[in-house]
Amino acid sequence: MVRLALRTGLRWKLSAAIALVGALVAIALSLVVHNAARGSMLDNSRDVQTERLNFTQKIYETTHQLRFGAKLDDPALPKALRDEVAKGKRATYLEDTGQTTPKVWAAAPVAGGRVLSIQGYFPDRFAVLDDLDQALLIGSTAVVVGGCALGVLIGGRLSKRLRKAAAAAGKLADGDTSVRIRDEVGGRIRDETDDLAWAVDAMSDALQKRIEAERRVTADIAHELRTPVTGLLTAAELLPPGRPSELVRDRAQAMRTLVEDVLEVARLDGYAERAELQDVALGEFVTRRVRALNPDIKIDILRDAEVSTDPRRLERILGNLIANAARHGKPPIEVTVEGRVVRVRDHGTGFPEALLREGPSRFRTGSSDRAGRGHGLGLTIAAGQARVLGARLTFRNADELTDGSTGAVSVLWLPENAPTSTGSFPVIQLPDR
Repeated sequence: MVRLALRTGLRWKLSAAIALVGALVAIALSLVVHNAARGSMLDNSRDVQTERLNFTQKIYETTHQLRFGAKLDDPALPKALRDEVAKGKRATYLEDTGQTTPKVWAAAPVAGGRVLSIQGYFPDRFAVLDDLDQALLIGSTAVVVGGCALGVLIGGRLSKRLRKAAAAAGKLADGDTSVRIRDEVGGRIRDETDDLAWAVDAMSDALQKRIEAERRVTADIAHELRTPVTGLLTAAELLPPGRPSELVRDRAQAMRTLVEDVLEVARLDGYAERAELQDVALGEFVTRRVRALNPDIKIDILRDAEVSTDPRRLERILGNLIANAARHGKPPIEVTVEGRVVRVRDHGTGFPEALLREGPSRFRTGSSDRAGRGHGLGLTIAAGQARVLGARLTFRNADELTDGSTGAVSVLWLPENAPTSTGSFPVIQLPDR
């Protein structure tokens, strides 16, 4: 089941909530005021009609004349009012005529068992009620609009602080450990946003200390291993010729390579590397370096470009990508240069899903068909060196070929501008193909 998530800003949610509460309060108060005013006007109309009936009754009892539209035994007299008068009581009655203003009756018993009644409307009084309703409507609208404006103002300030916190957290996730979220969202009055910022900063500091401690341990172990491994490799060279000696020398060399790679990863993780920039023609540079590594690799220069980069690190990236393709993929290996973009492709089974999803990880080589050899440091080092160059290294699988193989594609995006002292990640729009 697919759920559609609607994304709205905090300011609009808060504004809508305040407006809704304001509208409900305004409607409730308007109904209360309207009913209270209407009840008061009806009671007042009854009182006025009763006074008119008293005055008319006195005139009738004195002069036997009917005034002010009074009638005796009016056939239109409501039955409920007639029943009350039959009990010898003076009473009033409101008759709903379907109009805004009801008809007000007043009746009283007189001599001879007859009923004296008077009726009438009070439109002027209920016109005031219409004006009151209009005023309540205007006031309610003003409350809702004011609530919306207040919600936008308050929500905007809170949303702005949260956006700053999110941007700072993004910089922190990209490796800028100098960013402090509390400095971005700090204000005069401390609230829950500041508490969240302090908590995230504390978590970041603790995580950074732990990563730094692990990096130091790794670097120290690798550094301490360099001397005995070098001695082991020297001693292996003194062994007499033979298959056992070749195996010892091969394993000693592999151990030395592993130690050097671990030290390089530790330096890259510590952001201690700096690029030494030179202007190079990318197509010519790639052609010479790739030919030196493997003359059988197909090189295609679609469009050359002049780049400012560190040749040594760029060569290291190319070497690791080609070595990974040769070790885990299948020939032919193709290298393509298109402007500032360098692609390395093999025709094997492609990268494992974990690598495509999470990126290269040290000491993890992926699935068994692209693993079993190496330590998973080649692509990790290539990605770290790309960061130092201010470049971006991406991995994907090519479309399936007729023979069933897909092929792994590594793409190096070199930046248009020279990298910063610690490297940067330029924002690059990836092409569809």
